[in-house]
Amino acid sequence: MTVTELRASERMINEVAQELHSLEEGVEWFSAFAPEEQRSVLHEIALYLMQAHVTVEDGRKGLEKSGVKATMTPAVLIVREPILEQIGKIERLPQQEYLKAFRVLMATFAVADTRRREIECQGACSHAWHNLS
Repeated sequence: MTVTELRASERMINEVAQELHSLEEGVEWFSAFAPEEQRSVLHEIALYLMQAHVTVEDGRKGLEKSGVKATMTPAVLIVREPILEQIGKIERLPQQEYLKAFRVLMATFAVADTRRREIECQGACSHAWHNLS
């Protein structure tokens, strides 16, 4: 797969994760979608988090970057074990939680993916989504 073959959502999510776009730009992009599309994007980020081998520590760091208050439902969930189960709960939250869920999941993915790029892909990465810049 090449960079030009990435789906639009795949590209945007990874560009935000790599700080080629700000989280606020990601929020603006996400907010333009209908609720069904937003749910699909949340699911896509959840899958990417699994691929990045997300940890609760990533969740803690992501929460700090997300701008979401620690008492909000997605924030409470992202710092609990088992992390993959909590991410599933976040992606299934009701529609009124989608924006906070996006911020928490996206910021957590940025942390997890950065860790993965620095440790596992250092110097020899052939993942198209890690070679966007």
